[in-house]
Amino acid sequence: MQSEQMNAVTTAAHLQQVLDAIPDVPILLLWDKAPWHRGEPIRKVLEANPRLEIIRFPTASPDLNPQEHVWKAVRSAISHNHRQEKLDVLAAKFEQHLNSQTFSSSFLDSYGFNALAAMFT
Repeated sequence: MQSEQMNAVTTAAHLQQVLDAIPDVPILLLWDKAPWHRGEPIRKVLEANPRLEIIRFPTASPDLNPQEHVWKAVRSAISHNHRQEKLDVLAAKFEQHLNSQTFSSSFLDSYGFNALAAMFT
């Protein structure tokens, strides 16, 4: 989900999109402690949707957060040592790369996620 700004209101709207896209099953979301992951709008969504549970990564631990590894890989492929003068073009390239690649995660592997996920695909 692209957004002009990252704040709790935008994040709450995204959480609602996730809930609507995956109805009637429990959802476990692993999150960092970004400022837009907190606040009244987030609290309201969580309170209204007990099937959504959030586990927060410890402070200052990007090595535990699989998303940080994804961002690093995408930046390496798309923006490192590349020049792009228009932000919208760069954002489109980022999104295309994110949607066309799979990213492994040693964090998820340590819990057997990729082995289990392969059985269901």
